[in-house]
Amino acid sequence: MTRLVLVALGAALGGVARYAVAGAVQARIGPLFPLGTLAVNVLGCAAIGALTGSGYAIGLSDEARLLLVVGLLGSFTTFSAFGYETVALLAGGRYGAAALSALANVGLSMGAVVAGHLAARGVWG
Repeated sequence: MTRLVLVALGAALGGVARYAVAGAVQARIGPLFPLGTLAVNVLGCAAIGALTGSGYAIGLSDEARLLLVVGLLGSFTTFSAFGYETVALLAGGRYGAAALSALANVGLSMGAVVAGHLAARGVWG
């Protein structure tokens, strides 16, 4: 039961953080491109890379991994929103924007995982 509570607590915090960050970014640029979703996906992936990279060095506990990686960052990243927004762009005939969204979310998010991991390894050895 404790494991479920840790995941639930992390997910609640991650969902609120996603709403705040994505909303703030999107409010600045308007509705033409889903940059808020891209921002949380890339930030979440960088954070997951950093946590897993440093976790190896500092011995991240199973409980901390459940709270932070599974709950918080699992809820913070928004690949379901990414999927919906990309399909909406396609449905609206905005094929170039849909392709850019797909490539940017996947490419930048994967790059952010690697960058976060390497950065954490650089700090923690």
